[in-house]
Amino acid sequence: MSVLSGSSILVTGGTGSFGKAFIQELLDNDDPRRIVIYSRDELKQYECRQRFNDDPRLRWFLGDIRDLHRLNRAMHGVDYVVHAAALKQVDTAEYNPYEFVKTNIIGSQNVIEACIDAGVKRVVALSTDKASSPINLYGATKLTADKLFITGNHYAAAYPTRFSVVRYGNVMGSRGSVIPFFRKLGETGASLPITDLRMTRFFITLPQAVRFVLDSFEMMHGGELYVPRIPSMKIVDLAQAVVPGAPMHNSGLRPGEKLHEEMISAEEGRRALRVGDRYVLQPDLAAWGYQPPATACQWPTASTTRRTPTTSGSPSRRSPSSWKRTSELCSPTDVSPSTSRTSRPWRPSCAATG
Repeated sequence: MSVLSGSSILVTGGTGSFGKAFIQELLDNDDPRRIVIYSRDELKQYECRQRFNDDPRLRWFLGDIRDLHRLNRAMHGVDYVVHAAALKQVDTAEYNPYEFVKTNIIGSQNVIEACIDAGVKRVVALSTDKASSPINLYGATKLTADKLFITGNHYAAAYPTRFSVVRYGNVMGSRGSVIPFFRKLGETGASLPITDLRMTRFFITLPQAVRFVLDSFEMMHGGELYVPRIPSMKIVDLAQAVVPGAPMHNSGLRPGEKLHEEMISAEEGRRALRVGDRYVLQPDLAAWGYQPPATACQWPTASTTRRTPTTSGSPSRRSPSSWKRTSELCSPTDVSPSTSRTSRPWRPSCAATG
């Protein structure tokens, strides 16, 4: 049984692509007592109410994470929180920097304080690969938010609340992602704009992202930053897979864009452990009593390593007994976790640059 079963769960930004998929999974498989959807868009909440047929387990709160008083009201009686609300467009952030600061940084601190004051048990905040060695404003705000959530465990040391972070790459098919954009252009026969023909990105499917967050609730003790072992791919290859044979042209990098993203920086790799389908970045300071996961091994993360695992299989969150022991994880013939979809040996590498 999941720790979320029979509980009260709040999702900030719950009307986004991840929020809707996460809520659907909870309703279908975890029998929550109630789910609070906290978001600021009235129309999206109306559309979500229709999507979920006004399920009586759902509660709808209009509000902005910039509003601490409203958050305090929404957190009343909540056991678990997923923080998915954020401003996310890289180029938009370059033109509207302080708006991103107010939502992604100040709003995140509001969530932390509201969770502690309400006695929430566990909080998982969603992050992005752009928070690793950021060069743009969006990535810098998410890196700051990550650090706020991890160090929030110091604030909560004498309280039951614990915070962890999940960092992953682009979600395939999510609202505003490149795949629907390519499909729309493909229907007209137009040339697909590629910002740089050499560009690579990490990708994860929406069901994988939901499952990864749910697994993180099961595993977390507070202070972990979880990174999935997911592949990267060239954007030109993705474009051809979505619209085979479509013409492409180089449109140039937009403000704040990287040619290649990374999931874990070289410096972060010094405190990375590998556990099953993920890497765990341990906190630098852990005065609240953090303990590293038992089923883990220290794994080399060299700055020169640019390969990524070819699969991102995920063990069932219902059966933690399927997780590997340290000796198995460190085996030179280890394969990608216990539900690996490949028979090829998995060789040591880091979730480094794509």
